[in-house]
Amino acid sequence: MRTNAVGPGFIQTPLIDANLDADAKAYLAAKHALGRLGQPDEVAALVAFLASDAASFISGSYHLVDGGYAAQ
Repeated sequence: MRTNAVGPGFIQTPLIDANLDADAKAYLAAKHALGRLGQPDEVAALVAFLASDAASFISGSYHLVDGGYAAQ
């Protein structure tokens, strides 16, 4: 059995859109090394990879999907 964790950062979702105005989203985007919020498909791509046979030897790891937010 494999066990991995995915840690998404600020991802552009309806929850973000409903609770943050344009200025707040721009402020958050500027805090990311990549200069933008993430997209749901970017998180989904990692989850799909980790669930695939291509990642069969990856276990016990934590993967940030945060555009470099935590690295700053």
